[in-house]
Amino acid sequence: MEGTIQGGTVPHNAKDDAAAPMNDFIYKRLLKERIIWLGTQVAEENANAICAQMLLLAAEDPDSDIYLYINSPGGSVTAGMAIYDTMQYIKPDVVTVTMGMAASMGQFLLTAGAKGKRFATPHARILMHQPLGGVQGTASEVRINADLILAMKNELAQITAERTGHTLEEITRDADRDHWYTAQEALEYGFIDAVVENAEAVKKGE
Repeated sequence: MEGTIQGGTVPHNAKDDAAAPMNDFIYKRLLKERIIWLGTQVAEENANAICAQMLLLAAEDPDSDIYLYINSPGGSVTAGMAIYDTMQYIKPDVVTVTMGMAASMGQFLLTAGAKGKRFATPHARILMHQPLGGVQGTASEVRINADLILAMKNELAQITAERTGHTLEEITRDADRDHWYTAQEALEYGFIDAVVENAEAVKKGE
Protein backbone atom coordinates (compact mmCIF):
# COMPACT_ATOMS: atom_id res chain seq x y z
CA MET A 1 0.00 0.00 0.00
CA GLU A 2 1.27 3.44 -0.82
CA GLY A 3 -0.46 6.46 0.61
CA THR A 4 -1.65 9.05 -1.82
CA ILE A 5 -3.01 12.53 -1.58
CA GLN A 6 -5.03 13.08 -4.67
CA GLY A 7 -7.40 15.76 -5.86
CA GLY A 8 -8.38 14.18 -9.16
CA THR A 9 -7.14 12.14 -12.07
CA VAL A 10 -5.39 13.16 -15.25
CA PRO A 11 -6.65 11.27 -18.33
CA HIS A 12 -3.92 9.69 -20.44
CA ASN A 13 -3.82 10.77 -24.05
CA ALA A 14 -1.97 8.56 -26.52
CA LYS A 15 -1.04 11.69 -28.47
CA ASP A 16 1.07 12.79 -25.50
CA ASP A 17 3.48 9.92 -26.23
CA ALA A 18 4.07 11.18 -29.75
CA ALA A 19 4.85 14.63 -28.36
CA ALA A 20 7.43 13.27 -25.91
CA PRO A 21 10.52 14.42 -27.89
CA MET A 22 9.19 17.98 -28.01
CA ASN A 23 8.33 17.81 -24.32
CA ASP A 24 11.87 16.65 -23.54
CA PHE A 25 13.27 19.60 -25.47
CA ILE A 26 11.04 22.02 -23.58
CA TYR A 27 11.88 20.58 -20.16
CA LYS A 28 15.63 20.65 -20.91
CA ARG A 29 15.37 24.24 -22.08
CA LEU A 30 13.48 25.19 -18.91
CA LEU A 31 16.13 23.43 -16.82
CA LYS A 32 18.77 25.74 -18.30
CA GLU A 33 16.75 28.59 -16.79
CA ARG A 34 16.68 26.73 -13.44
CA ILE A 35 12.97 25.98 -13.89
CA ILE A 36 11.46 22.60 -12.98
CA TRP A 37 7.92 21.78 -14.11
CA LEU A 38 5.56 19.50 -12.18
CA GLY A 39 2.50 19.18 -14.40
CA THR A 40 1.13 15.75 -13.54
CA GLN A 41 0.37 13.59 -10.54
CA VAL A 42 3.28 13.16 -8.14
CA ALA A 43 4.67 9.65 -8.65
CA GLU A 44 7.97 7.82 -8.19
CA GLU A 45 9.15 8.40 -11.75
CA ASN A 46 8.68 12.16 -11.92
CA ALA A 47 9.70 12.60 -8.27
CA ASN A 48 13.02 10.90 -8.99
CA ALA A 49 13.52 13.17 -11.99
CA ILE A 50 12.65 16.30 -10.00
CA CYS A 51 14.99 15.33 -7.15
CA ALA A 52 17.80 14.68 -9.63
CA GLN A 53 17.18 18.01 -11.36
CA MET A 54 17.30 19.87 -8.04
CA LEU A 55 20.56 18.17 -7.06
CA LEU A 56 22.05 18.99 -10.47
CA LEU A 57 21.04 22.65 -10.33
CA ALA A 58 22.29 22.96 -6.75
CA ALA A 59 25.66 21.52 -7.76
CA GLU A 60 25.93 23.83 -10.77
CA ASP A 61 25.13 26.98 -8.78
CA PRO A 62 24.46 26.66 -5.04
CA ASP A 63 23.70 30.37 -4.66
CA SER A 64 20.95 30.86 -7.24
CA ASP A 65 17.28 30.09 -6.71
CA ILE A 66 15.55 27.10 -8.28
CA TYR A 67 12.00 27.58 -9.60
CA LEU A 68 9.45 24.78 -9.16
CA TYR A 69 6.25 25.39 -11.15
CA ILE A 70 3.27 23.29 -10.08
CA ASN A 71 0.05 22.29 -11.83
CA SER A 72 -0.70 18.99 -10.12
CA PRO A 73 -3.73 17.08 -8.79
CA GLY A 74 -1.66 15.42 -6.06
CA GLY A 75 -0.35 11.89 -5.87
CA SER A 76 2.02 9.72 -3.86
CA VAL A 77 2.91 10.87 -0.37
CA THR A 78 6.22 9.01 -0.32
CA ALA A 79 7.24 10.38 -3.72
CA GLY A 80 6.19 13.87 -2.65
CA MET A 81 8.16 13.62 0.57
CA ALA A 82 11.26 12.72 -1.45
CA ILE A 83 10.85 16.01 -3.32
CA TYR A 84 10.21 17.87 -0.05
CA ASP A 85 13.32 16.42 1.61
CA THR A 86 15.43 17.33 -1.42
CA MET A 87 14.12 20.90 -1.27
CA GLN A 88 15.32 21.12 2.33
CA TYR A 89 18.58 19.28 1.63
CA ILE A 90 19.98 21.54 -1.08
CA LYS A 91 21.42 25.01 -0.48
CA PRO A 92 19.50 27.07 -3.07
CA ASP A 93 16.09 28.44 -2.17
CA VAL A 94 13.32 26.67 -4.05
CA VAL A 95 10.77 29.18 -5.32
CA THR A 96 7.35 27.59 -5.82
CA VAL A 97 4.69 28.86 -8.22
CA THR A 98 1.32 27.26 -8.93
CA MET A 99 -0.61 27.72 -12.13
CA GLY A 100 -3.91 25.92 -12.65
CA MET A 101 -4.03 23.92 -9.45
CA ALA A 102 -1.95 22.66 -6.58
CA ALA A 103 -4.07 19.94 -5.01
CA SER A 104 -3.18 17.76 -2.07
CA MET A 105 0.51 16.81 -2.41
CA GLY A 106 0.74 19.62 -4.96
CA GLN A 107 -0.43 22.01 -2.23
CA PHE A 108 2.06 20.56 0.22
CA LEU A 109 4.98 21.11 -2.17
CA LEU A 110 3.76 24.61 -3.00
CA THR A 111 3.70 25.51 0.69
CA ALA A 112 7.12 23.88 1.18
CA GLY A 113 8.83 26.52 -0.93
CA ALA A 114 11.22 29.03 0.57
CA LYS A 115 9.48 31.49 2.88
CA GLY A 116 8.67 34.69 1.02
CA LYS A 117 9.02 32.89 -2.32
CA ARG A 118 5.77 30.92 -2.64
CA PHE A 119 3.41 32.19 -5.31
CA ALA A 120 0.13 31.52 -7.12
CA THR A 121 -1.26 33.02 -10.29
CA PRO A 122 -4.62 34.81 -9.91
CA HIS A 123 -6.87 31.99 -11.11
CA ALA A 124 -5.02 29.07 -9.55
CA ARG A 125 -6.85 26.83 -7.10
CA ILE A 126 -5.33 25.13 -4.07
CA LEU A 127 -6.72 22.05 -2.31
CA MET A 128 -5.69 20.72 1.09
CA HIS A 129 -6.88 17.39 2.43
CA GLN A 130 -5.54 14.44 4.37
CA PRO A 131 -3.80 11.36 2.92
CA LEU A 132 -5.88 8.64 1.31
CA GLY A 133 -4.84 5.01 1.12
CA GLY A 134 -6.29 1.66 0.22
CA VAL A 135 -6.05 -0.59 3.28
CA GLN A 136 -6.38 -4.31 2.66
CA GLY A 137 -4.89 -7.66 3.65
CA THR A 138 -4.77 -9.53 6.94
CA ALA A 139 -5.87 -7.92 10.19
CA SER A 140 -2.26 -7.19 11.15
CA GLU A 141 -1.51 -5.75 7.69
CA VAL A 142 -4.59 -3.55 7.88
CA ARG A 143 -3.48 -2.26 11.27
CA ILE A 144 0.08 -1.57 10.07
CA ASN A 145 -1.13 0.22 6.95
CA ALA A 146 -3.68 2.24 8.91
CA ASP A 147 -0.93 3.26 11.34
CA LEU A 148 1.24 4.33 8.40
CA ILE A 149 -1.52 6.50 6.95
CA LEU A 150 -2.09 8.10 10.35
CA ALA A 151 1.64 8.77 10.75
CA MET A 152 1.81 10.37 7.29
CA LYS A 153 -1.24 12.47 8.06
CA ASN A 154 0.33 13.77 11.27
CA GLU A 155 3.69 14.42 9.61
CA LEU A 156 2.16 16.40 6.75
CA ALA A 157 -0.07 18.35 9.13
CA GLN A 158 2.86 19.27 11.38
CA ILE A 159 4.97 20.56 8.49
CA THR A 160 2.01 22.46 7.01
CA ALA A 161 1.30 24.04 10.39
CA GLU A 162 4.90 25.23 10.68
CA ARG A 163 4.85 26.72 7.18
CA THR A 164 1.48 28.45 7.37
CA GLY A 165 1.55 29.74 10.94
CA HIS A 166 -1.52 27.73 11.93
CA THR A 167 -1.75 25.34 14.83
CA LEU A 168 -1.61 21.60 14.29
CA GLU A 169 -5.21 21.38 15.45
CA GLU A 170 -6.33 23.96 12.86
CA ILE A 171 -4.56 22.17 10.02
CA THR A 172 -5.98 18.80 11.07
CA ARG A 173 -9.48 20.27 11.22
CA ASP A 174 -9.25 22.11 7.90
CA ALA A 175 -7.73 19.12 6.08
CA ASP A 176 -10.43 16.75 7.31
CA ARG A 177 -12.63 17.62 4.34
CA ASP A 178 -11.77 18.78 0.83
CA HIS A 179 -11.53 22.56 0.72
CA TRP A 180 -10.59 24.46 -2.43
CA TYR A 181 -8.95 27.84 -1.93
CA THR A 182 -8.69 30.67 -4.44
CA ALA A 183 -5.27 32.25 -4.84
CA GLN A 184 -6.29 35.11 -2.55
CA GLU A 185 -7.68 32.71 0.05
CA ALA A 186 -4.48 30.67 -0.14
CA LEU A 187 -2.53 33.85 0.54
CA GLU A 188 -4.68 34.68 3.54
CA TYR A 189 -4.36 31.12 4.87
CA GLY A 190 -0.58 31.14 4.57
CA PHE A 191 -0.06 28.58 1.80
CA ILE A 192 1.63 31.23 -0.34
CA ASP A 193 3.30 34.59 0.12
CA ALA A 194 1.90 36.50 -2.86
CA VAL A 195 -0.43 36.32 -5.84
CA VAL A 196 1.49 37.15 -9.01
CA GLU A 197 0.36 38.07 -12.50
CA ASN A 198 3.67 37.81 -14.36
CA ALA A 199 7.12 36.23 -14.24
CA GLU A 200 8.78 39.51 -13.36
CA ALA A 201 6.89 39.57 -10.06
CA VAL A 202 8.21 36.09 -9.27
CA LYS A 203 11.78 37.16 -10.01
CA LYS A 204 11.37 40.17 -7.75
CA GLY A 205 9.78 38.05 -5.05
CA GLU A 206 6.59 40.07 -4.84
